[in-house]
Amino acid sequence: MIPYIDLKRVNAQHRAELLAAVERVIDSGWYITGQELAGFETAFADYCGVQHCSGVANGYDALRLILRAYIELGVIAPGDEVLVPANTYIASILAITENALTPVLVEPDENTFNINVHQLEPYITPRTKAVMVVHLYGRAVDMAPVRALAKKHGLKVIEDCAQAHGAIYRGSKVGSLGDAAGFSFFPSKNMGALGDAGAVTTNDTALDHCIRCLRNYGSEEKYVNKKLGLNSRLDELQAAILKVKLKYIDAENHRRREIGRSYLDGISNPLITHTSSDTSESNVFHCFVVRTDHREALIEHLQKHQIGTMVHYPIPPHQQACYSHILEGRYPITEAIHQTVLSLPMDPYMSEEDIVAVINSTNVFCIRRNL
Repeated sequence: MIPYIDLKRVNAQHRAELLAAVERVIDSGWYITGQELAGFETAFADYCGVQHCSGVANGYDALRLILRAYIELGVIAPGDEVLVPANTYIASILAITENALTPVLVEPDENTFNINVHQLEPYITPRTKAVMVVHLYGRAVDMAPVRALAKKHGLKVIEDCAQAHGAIYRGSKVGSLGDAAGFSFFPSKNMGALGDAGAVTTNDTALDHCIRCLRNYGSEEKYVNKKLGLNSRLDELQAAILKVKLKYIDAENHRRREIGRSYLDGISNPLITHTSSDTSESNVFHCFVVRTDHREALIEHLQKHQIGTMVHYPIPPHQQACYSHILEGRYPITEAIHQTVLSLPMDPYMSEEDIVAVINSTNVFCIRRNL
């Protein structure tokens, strides 16, 4: 069986270092907000090219804490609008509504699946205070027009980097391209922890200070609570694990691009459309996504050939039951994308034999019609 992603195989590559990191934390006797967290925050801030990194419990908290901190700082107020891609994972939008803000859904560019940066301006109203871009599937958003528009209208730019660790846009890494960025280190991400974990990166010292307070019950001094905070701290164990993973992310992303090139060069089935031919450093191929009008049949075909797949994602946020009375309207591009996308196996330690098997099995897929 060729799984969609083999996390056991991925983590086995670093087993000795991971075990040493875990042992170090156990032996330290300090498990929350200690030296491991501080070391990871410094290392990841340096990696992304920013002044500050604050570790938090998960990627969703990273996004909602950014917005909450902007509210605390008086930059954004409840009821204000945040532009966000309509085809993102629901966590991006949950972070907005959790803060009593209004998500304004913008259709994606079908060629990149990222927010259509050239269609943003018509959505801007006097209530619009931020745009949240999502570097979906590992491909960096074209940020120059986003930043120009934000400057023109006085908007904050928030990056959702959950799928794009290490992607580079015009010489700068994601996480440094806006005013603040949220990262997820969920185990299946390009840089995954061994549990839930997340971080916020920014060059805004006031924002970073506020997030650090909010993530710790709203407290800067033990038992003194200045804000209505929450408990969202990246623990020492995951921080130590992530320090190990950080050393390998660029090499693993390079390998993902090589696998992406192999798929792009090898898959030639007319029933299947490639989503992107971009194999530059701006794309770290968190997912290799194809489109087909015969998704269920293709999934079944690949299963018979012992190949695993995933759908990212089957239901768009505006059609989820939890948003049935909040997110209104039709989004035909988004809906078509969610009905036709399929992610093929992708992890940096796939063998060449597995890559060839995925290509060959995909190419022999056909639709049998009854005569």
